[in-house]
Amino acid sequence: MRIAMIGSGYVGLVSGACFADFGHNVTCVDKDSAKIARLCAGEMPIYEPGLDGLVAANVRAGRLRFTADLAAGMADAEAVFIAVGTPSRRGDGHADLSHVYAAAREIAANLAPGRFTVVVTKSTVPVGTGDEVERIIRETNPQAEVAVASNPEFLREGAAISDFKRPDRILIGVEDSRARQILEEIYRPLYLNQAPIMVTNRRTAELTKYAANAFLATKITFINEMADLCEKVGANVQDVARGIGLDNRIGPKFLNAGPGYGGSCFPKDTLALIKTAQDHDAPTRIVETVAAVNDTRKRAMGRKVIQAMGGDARGRTVAVLGLTFKPNTDDMRDSPAIAIIQTLQDAGARIRAYDPQGMEQARAVLAGVDYADDPYAALEGADAMVLVTEWDAFRALDLARVKRLLARPVVVDLRNVYRPDEMARHGLSYSGVGR
Repeated sequence: MRIAMIGSGYVGLVSGACFADFGHNVTCVDKDSAKIARLCAGEMPIYEPGLDGLVAANVRAGRLRFTADLAAGMADAEAVFIAVGTPSRRGDGHADLSHVYAAAREIAANLAPGRFTVVVTKSTVPVGTGDEVERIIRETNPQAEVAVASNPEFLREGAAISDFKRPDRILIGVEDSRARQILEEIYRPLYLNQAPIMVTNRRTAELTKYAANAFLATKITFINEMADLCEKVGANVQDVARGIGLDNRIGPKFLNAGPGYGGSCFPKDTLALIKTAQDHDAPTRIVETVAAVNDTRKRAMGRKVIQAMGGDARGRTVAVLGLTFKPNTDDMRDSPAIAIIQTLQDAGARIRAYDPQGMEQARAVLAGVDYADDPYAALEGADAMVLVTEWDAFRALDLARVKRLLARPVVVDLRNVYRPDEMARHGLSYSGVGR
């Protein structure tokens, strides 16, 4: 199949490379000519394990190309995917769909007469966006033979290639049988993995994506509140999580207590769902509470660090290990580390930080932070160590060395990577989450 992917950011680049690896001919289109030049030179604009090799292999095979010319990129395409950003709109929190609608107008202007094309929204969009995309296309090009479909992505940053190739499900929202046939053919290589294809109407597919993210965000927030209760009553949240996660009606995933969720999806998608529900007089009170609790939790984790330091952080140096919102990504969007560091700075602390991939991005969103070359350099002379993101590089630190390097033996582990008894044996004053 011939596929055009409009947008070469996280979703577009991963999806395009994986489609090409299936054997399809894919052209990724992006308005950012500098990004296209970097991609053509083999330089990845994002960090995702395995993506550079996947892109390089398919470029060499001639199945994957990059261009800033939309007309050339979608020439002869049977399917055109819209994979542009939908950030929260400044001021009201609704999803900003300006890039989606702009892409729809440009696609419409370049649809070849007499050839059926399916236009697919891969971007995360509110209910009814597909209807508006179809209206724009038909208004711009009334003669176009086109159908608009929804095919939301369910990729985890850090495991996106595996998620794409071995998905839990493939969700297709269509109003046209020809669009269904084309999308089923595009995903046919996954039939060998017995990946279930679920076909719904377009609006159901759009809402399902938001509902999935809101539910996962709710699980995270629930176990974080249980962690707070565990600390008050002397229980262990890890045992609580295992105790409820072994119930197959609940499941164990997304039950790791920590500093709150962040990233490019959960914060903006829960907010967009809240706003959509309010607009339709069907408020989602649970999701509203989840979003509010998560926002306050991040600064509360900063206060937890201050408490571990004896209630006073002024003039003290805090070593922060991990800046990205999760491991195996360089994504700093809504990372808990941002609010935690700002809370510590507001209390007068100096911050020295290290992250394996996120320091370049962190410089754009955090002021007044010193960056170290490795975790031990961050710890030298610090008054406390705070583990914020559970990178593998932080899972087996030399604790004797940690003790020697710290000016005060204070460790706050916001991901429960270490065992309290192990920390005590090395003379470290240890605080975890919910234990």
